[in-house]
Amino acid sequence: MARDKLLERMKNNPRGDWKMSHVETLAKRYGFWMRQPRGGGSHVTLHHDSGVRLSIPARRPIKPAYIRQLVQLIERLEEDES
Repeated sequence: MARDKLLERMKNNPRGDWKMSHVETLAKRYGFWMRQPRGGGSHVTLHHDSGVRLSIPARRPIKPAYIRQLVQLIERLEEDES
């Protein structure tokens, strides 16, 4: 499978000015679905059919630690599929 350019950009520059729309686009490409915050919640939760979850604060900019976690999670899921 060809490398995803957005994934590569996030991996190479986790401190970039990433928005939740970038995270949502990348997550959907890799089979995640999102649960938006309700009732005053501040985190978006990404879910995958494999049972993996990741909560990310829905603020802008998204902190580099959350971008790194997302990239690592996607890479692990890709390895498991191989």
